[in-house]
Amino acid sequence: VQLQASGGGLVQAGGSLRLSCAASGRTFSSYAMGWFRRAPGKEREFVSAIRSSGGSTYYADSVKGRFTISRDNAKNTVYLQMNSLKPEDTAVYYCASRIYYSGSLYYTRDYDYWGQGTLVTVSS
Repeated sequence: VQLQASGGGLVQAGGSLRLSCAASGRTFSSYAMGWFRRAPGKEREFVSAIRSSGGSTYYADSVKGRFTISRDNAKNTVYLQMNSLKPEDTAVYYCASRIYYSGSLYYTRDYDYWGQGTLVTVSS
């Protein structure tokens, strides 16, 4: 599985960005997908996740109400719509996948494959 994250950039506080993560393979509809981020000097942390069906979504408290995860299984792509961005959202954002899985999606150990990351910078 190869994951390609894109959509990062520089945005002012209060602005919006949409990240995309395109996956290779024919079984994307069987992947649970997640987004994590790593801010400078910090550990990688959970941001959001979505089950393979798209029926359940999960968010870190810090982004709840501002970020929305979604997926288009026909396009093998998962999205992270980020609104009302804050300087503390500045980080490299990574997408990750786990196939045929119904367990926890909150930890890096829950995922098998990772994308290369895309940088989001929010200026104040």
